[in-house]
Amino acid sequence: MAGHRLFLIGDNAVAIQPEDRLLRHPLARALRASQDWIDVVPGKQVVALQFDPLQELPSEALQRAADWLDRFQPDEITKGSIVELHLDASARCAPDLDMVASRNGMTAADLLNRVIGSELIVDMLGFTPGFAYVEGVDAALYSERLASPRQRLAAGSVGFVSGQLGFYGLSGPGGWPIIGRLTETLFDAARDEPFLLQEGQRIRLHLVDV
Repeated sequence: MAGHRLFLIGDNAVAIQPEDRLLRHPLARALRASQDWIDVVPGKQVVALQFDPLQELPSEALQRAADWLDRFQPDEITKGSIVELHLDASARCAPDLDMVASRNGMTAADLLNRVIGSELIVDMLGFTPGFAYVEGVDAALYSERLASPRQRLAAGSVGFVSGQLGFYGLSGPGGWPIIGRLTETLFDAARDEPFLLQEGQRIRLHLVDV
């Protein structure tokens, strides 16, 4: 447990803050596999473990998490799986691509090649069902939120702000500059597994020929 911080969140959750935030995803995968917690939710800095306060005191849940960490071995940490996704960057699907490329002093094609060549990983899910915050975009690339958010974006739209991409799982409002749209469905409530992506998964983007 050395280097990890443990604390309670309210009366029904324990938080693990690892010494290296990149360990959140391997820890979350292993904790989910243990099936010892009602839910396991990775955040930006911590992994939250939900327990039933009617069955267990908070102090007992905290100790249980500490005992698990003591048994956890580094060789259990593995990289997440790779998900292949396809990006349509046509003018219809990428209304802000030329603007973002111009701000970076490059062509749209050059910008896209830098983005898809980055080591991308799903950092966390949130905002709306299926929305994925994707880290790892080339740090040299610059982009900021739009001054006026759009009232409606299509599901699958890919936004870009410096350092990360945002994959919109549902149609709706959004303030990120849009540089393309995924051909895959990120969220479908009718599927056995509604969410296509999970935290910690690595992303490999492919451009769609249009």
